[in-house]
Amino acid sequence: MRMELLSRMKAAGVVTLMMMMISLHQIYSSSAQECPPTHDLLNSLRQVEKMLAVHETSYQQGLRSLKKKISALHNSTMAVFKIASCPKPDPPAHGRRLGRVFGIGHEVHFLCKSGYELIGPRTRVCLESLKWSGQQPMCRPTSLSHQSPTSSSPSSSVRPSHCTHFLGSTRCTCDVGFTISGRDNNICTDIDECHLFPLGQPGRLCVHQCVNTPGSFHCICPSGYDLTRDGRGCTDIDECETRMHNCTADQLCVNTYGGFQCVTVECPRMKNATYIKTSSMRCERNPCMLGDKACTQAPNSISFHFLSVVSNMSAPRILFRVSAARVLGDTLRFGLAGGRGRGHFSVQRSGRQTGTLLLVTPIKGPATLEAEVEMSELEHNTLLGRYLTKVTLFVSPYEF
Repeated sequence: MRMELLSRMKAAGVVTLMMMMISLHQIYSSSAQECPPTHDLLNSLRQVEKMLAVHETSYQQGLRSLKKKISALHNSTMAVFKIASCPKPDPPAHGRRLGRVFGIGHEVHFLCKSGYELIGPRTRVCLESLKWSGQQPMCRPTSLSHQSPTSSSPSSSVRPSHCTHFLGSTRCTCDVGFTISGRDNNICTDIDECHLFPLGQPGRLCVHQCVNTPGSFHCICPSGYDLTRDGRGCTDIDECETRMHNCTADQLCVNTYGGFQCVTVECPRMKNATYIKTSSMRCERNPCMLGDKACTQAPNSISFHFLSVVSNMSAPRILFRVSAARVLGDTLRFGLAGGRGRGHFSVQRSGRQTGTLLLVTPIKGPATLEAEVEMSELEHNTLLGRYLTKVTLFVSPYEF
């Protein structure tokens, strides 16, 4: 640029000299028939010489002024480039820094040695404030993150944010399941979804147990349950149907919520009555001797039923119905004859030939309760027959 300006100034001087020569030529050509006097010619040459001297002096002054301006501009430019840079960032311990230019808008990158992981920003940018974006990263041994698989480690629950820099501004974001944190928004911290949505609260994430993981969570179910397709609920495994039980051939497998029960159905032994098993779930009394009142007072038949329910089931609730196939007498009565947990049950008449077993108070499991529902048939208040239904209730320890 400097040489170009000098060339232009020299060209301007040549043009001026040529204009002077053209003017002299026009003066003397106007009187081509007359010879100019010698003193006139000398005067003209002296004028040209003076003009050239003045032009040379002006040219030298302009050149010196231009040199000063170029020098000042160069010095100021170098000063700007020398000052407008961020301080040299130190590499983290057990790591290194990539990048040697620290001017505004330039980036430096950080890496850790094998066996260490980077905590903090991987990239920092020199901002217009002559400060580096983010915070100084550090290298942490990966052995510190070896913890129980059911809980997220500090190193996995904290990771650097993703920052972009444009027109002097910085925007940092986090992966799904993490929230921005840190003084300069350079750290992403895991969101504990299990803590935000605890069990028993509306909108809970898991029916049974929630395990927080870095950036997410997963649900687990107790033994005897499978995780549902949505990954949050638990569905009971029917061990009896899938033959995953250990019941013997003479036992009955009853599936329960979260497990199974092996039960043995046996006919009762009474002093004045004998029973015979007519089906897997029913025993009938043998005929009584004539006049044997003790035998005739014993139940004509005993039926067995097994129900599986969840814990803390709401009440009142219908559990079982007992019906008479035919009525011989003029009266049919229903009531509770006995059993464990009678305070939880009640029997009501629900039809001309039907009685209903009700659960009147919730039961917290695990528990096993029994209720004996008696149906009596009478003719003129004389007992014609008694029919007993034994209902066994297996209450799960879980509410699902």
